[in-house]
Amino acid sequence: MGLALKQIDFNVCFLEATSNLKYIIFFSAATFNLGRFSCRMHKKTHDKFMTAKSPLYDVLIIGSGAAGLSLALRLADHTRVAVLSKVSLDEGSTLYAQGGVSAVMDEQDSVEAHFEDTLIAGAGLCEPDAVKLVVSHGKDCIEWLIERGVPFTEETWDDGSSHLHLTREGGHSHRRVVHAADATGKAIETSLEQHARRHPNIELFEYHNAVDLITAKKLGCQEQRVLGAYVLDNRAHTVKTMRARIVVLATGGASKVYLYTSNPDVSTGDGMALAWRAGARVANMEFIQFHPTCLYHPHARSFLISEAVRGEGGKLLLPDGTPFMGKFDSRKELAPRDIVARAIDHEIKRLGIDCVYLDISHKGAEFITSHFPTIHARCLEFGIDMTRQPIPVVPAAHYTCGGVMTDSDARTDIPGLYAIGEVACTGLHGANRMASNSLLECLVYAKQASEDIKRVLSTTPAPPELPEWDESKVSDSDEEVVVSHNWDEIRRFMWDYVGIVRTDKRLERAMRRTELLKQEIADYYGHFRVTSDLLELRNLVTVAELIIRSAQLRKESRGLHFTLDYPETDDNQPPKNTILEPKC
Repeated sequence: MGLALKQIDFNVCFLEATSNLKYIIFFSAATFNLGRFSCRMHKKTHDKFMTAKSPLYDVLIIGSGAAGLSLALRLADHTRVAVLSKVSLDEGSTLYAQGGVSAVMDEQDSVEAHFEDTLIAGAGLCEPDAVKLVVSHGKDCIEWLIERGVPFTEETWDDGSSHLHLTREGGHSHRRVVHAADATGKAIETSLEQHARRHPNIELFEYHNAVDLITAKKLGCQEQRVLGAYVLDNRAHTVKTMRARIVVLATGGASKVYLYTSNPDVSTGDGMALAWRAGARVANMEFIQFHPTCLYHPHARSFLISEAVRGEGGKLLLPDGTPFMGKFDSRKELAPRDIVARAIDHEIKRLGIDCVYLDISHKGAEFITSHFPTIHARCLEFGIDMTRQPIPVVPAAHYTCGGVMTDSDARTDIPGLYAIGEVACTGLHGANRMASNSLLECLVYAKQASEDIKRVLSTTPAPPELPEWDESKVSDSDEEVVVSHNWDEIRRFMWDYVGIVRTDKRLERAMRRTELLKQEIADYYGHFRVTSDLLELRNLVTVAELIIRSAQLRKESRGLHFTLDYPETDDNQPPKNTILEPKC
């Protein structure tokens, strides 16, 4: 899936492209896809065409969650690494992950069982080789995290020995979820961040947002390769040119494209949009996982109620106290997330109610406060005591199963460009992600990428000096309301028309809205200085289009994609991935 890395003399290619002003005008108009930069490049003189002494890194990692930081730490003893974070280093989806990391750690469990459970959840679209790769490295990755001080929860056995406490979540046939109480992501992110801040070969750039990737083809070369990125420094309000031999996307998912999501504000599909504009393929973008249980409260703002609550015996109830999951699946509350989310959505619409309820009060206060201290404390802030009463919950967009296509070493279609974590489509999740496989995927593919990067780095040429970012012909916006209005409109029509249950008519409506907004955003982007909000909006509309196009192409219901026009799974032919290829 990823292309082999090639050694190319980019300096020769670049000089050939820039030595003729007419040629510059031609390729900037035809192929240079850096948005506003393209229309002004030919107006600059040759002397100003280059950026003076732009920084060069061996590896530039865009994203600072579990995937990005674990890769940085695996590489830093061998090479110089830069890590970009849109906001503070720890503010990403990893920080908010509650459940844990799935890994075979119990003698009663097996890699084969984890493999089979993942295939079942993936509804026929998992790549078996990818699944085998990930589940077989689970124990090694957990041990790697323990070595770096991640405080996973332990339990004491009858013989007095201590062992990792394992919980069970939907789709798993065994207890295999390693966790740190109910704040696993925070424990992992905090530990990795501490190590990254101390490492002399890791340079951290907080409050830096990638504008676009710079590739050789965009500069007129025949051979393709990533050369670096334009990056907005949100504090200095300037755009930097950052060169790199290798660029890695570790930007997370795109759930903020929906009105209701369990994800933090930074989950705007940046890496997917960056890769798409650069010419990489994406796959299976229609498979958006909606977490069944997000706290329903007007001021809760996307607080997730971990699947582990159901794993430890929590029951889903209607407002009158009636359990309902048995009507939809024999596994009841432990059915895969797509089934549980659709069941809740069905009951909410059938009864015209605002939410359903998740009740674990029968387990007792001591059990609840020891297993779910974070959730318990957060619910109390909103006047809900989960030791005595059920928690109001609704589904919310949670995870993007599709993404940038990669191979087993995390390489994309573009030489030198890697993608790891939720931004990537590795083949692990298929049509539906099994609970707690996501953090495992981050760790395993960071390991795979690090080994491949170390193999190729010595033969990977440094990029030449690159064109500087030019904002001489743009101004500050006096209509920021356009950005906020378009942001809100995208998220609302995506929730209404491209949500848990879809139809052809809803998708057509969504696409018409997307096409109009895409043009409006492009015009706005071309006339005003970039801001973080504008960059995220530009990425959101791109991701929305990719999700809608993918959903329109799938004429069946499978996994997380459910449509009333094709309610059955098409078993008359082998399952196929939905692959989109850029025109550039």
